[in-house]
Amino acid sequence: MAGTTHTVTNQPPPLDGYDVFTSDRALTAAVERHLDPELLDEAHGDLTALGRASGSAQLQEWAVQANENPPRLRTHDRHGHRVDEVDFHPAWHRLLGKGVAAGLTAAWVRPGGHVRRAAAFLVWTQVEAGNLCPLSMTHAAVPALRTDPALAAEWEPRLTSLVYDRGLRPARLKAGALFGMGMTEKQGGSDVRANTTAARPLAEAGTYELTGHKWFCSAPMSDGFLVLAQAPGGLTCFLVPRVLEDGSRNVFLIQRLKDKLGNRSNASGEVEFDGTWARRVGEEGRGVRTIIDMVAATRLDCVLGSAGLMRQAVAQAVHHCTYREAFGAKLVDQPLMRNVLADLALESEAATTLALRLAAAYDDGGEQERALLRIAVPTAKYWVTKRCTPVTVEAAECLGGNGYVEESGLPRLVRESPLNSIWEGAGNVQALDVLRALQREPQALNAYLQEVGKARGADHRLDGAIKNLLTELADLDGIEGRARRLTERLALVLQGSLLVRFAPPEVADAFCASRLGGDGGAAFGTLPHTLDLASVVERARPLL
Repeated sequence: MAGTTHTVTNQPPPLDGYDVFTSDRALTAAVERHLDPELLDEAHGDLTALGRASGSAQLQEWAVQANENPPRLRTHDRHGHRVDEVDFHPAWHRLLGKGVAAGLTAAWVRPGGHVRRAAAFLVWTQVEAGNLCPLSMTHAAVPALRTDPALAAEWEPRLTSLVYDRGLRPARLKAGALFGMGMTEKQGGSDVRANTTAARPLAEAGTYELTGHKWFCSAPMSDGFLVLAQAPGGLTCFLVPRVLEDGSRNVFLIQRLKDKLGNRSNASGEVEFDGTWARRVGEEGRGVRTIIDMVAATRLDCVLGSAGLMRQAVAQAVHHCTYREAFGAKLVDQPLMRNVLADLALESEAATTLALRLAAAYDDGGEQERALLRIAVPTAKYWVTKRCTPVTVEAAECLGGNGYVEESGLPRLVRESPLNSIWEGAGNVQALDVLRALQREPQALNAYLQEVGKARGADHRLDGAIKNLLTELADLDGIEGRARRLTERLALVLQGSLLVRFAPPEVADAFCASRLGGDGGAAFGTLPHTLDLASVVERARPLL
């Protein structure tokens, strides 16, 4: 006879079997806002299909398998030959294949591609964030390759393909290819101009031989890499293929894989070049200029990835509290928990709204939008990625002890949460980049002010924040030491202006009161009690 102590009650149903895309009201609204009407039906169909797959129990299981079975480095085959290959669990390949098929590397070649991809990226992050690294690097390599029309003509069709063609073979024999990137070295870190990897010109024009060590090389199983090395004319960008045209392996010595805090399913490695064949991309001495568009694109992906992690954390927290009872009532109906959930939901919606606005600027491509991106991308990268960790930790706390248990999925989100703040330039790098844009590119500040100015007069707290921001921008004393504070304010004002224009009034009101009006505390759950917090929470609830 079954014991009555094993009757399970007061537990929420699993958050699976739902559409991750259509359940995200902020995301669906942003897609409808930024896409041309003639593209909406097709995009909505594609994103709904991806959303349903992302919310399925099957893909959630694949995500668990990929993280519980991290990649393994195999330097030699059984005969002692050097192979330098990374072995992955089959679940990784299934997930990566679905990501490629969903167009996460194809934004540059289809109308509205960046908004559609941004929405898909945000959805796909909520399944398993590790496989987004090679997808991001492959996507971001396209603008760098376009500095060399011949290279772009050769590689772009492979990188934007919807086919995941695994295995190391000459790229000309593959239906699709993936790219990685190698910039960082031990002695320099973010200071890539301190790189010591040397590039010696070969007889064939545009070809070189590389010798050096990359401390961090993303996605070392890829078909090609963009790397920086010192050529005779200075720091230069190079394309390093994994397999040469004749089918032989290029010299690409993977010394070890990093044992990371999170992002466990993805491989990040240390790589040595020792007579490695490479082809120059762009001019000698202009390596940073050549690769900067790739860096900007990956920084936007960091924003999207953090927005996706936050959305999944908030969805899990709201879902749990919708079903869980304590002290005679559902958690979601208790004033203090409702305050916490609403505060988390505000952070998530602000991140999503900002990220999709930046993606739309990429699709527009006009001079004004390019100027806005110059200041808004590092601003968003700084702020949104920094907010990710406190959001995921607070969301885990909403589940109580359940949120601290691995099978809830929240620990994986928490471990992943700091990554996007560190990758592609940590906080100080982003804040100083914002300063450079302010000091050297006045059109960037003008574009920013015009963007936030579209919401002036709609909320007195936003108007006051804009005024205070202008005052701070006029004071250059000690500007470098204030760079983080200034970047934070730039981000909050931009988020506030977008929410005032596009979000429901209860969302905009709560954001402006707490983030711009000073009527909120340092911790989540300190919103003014007079706001319509129930509506904010209901908007964030995933629909089963």
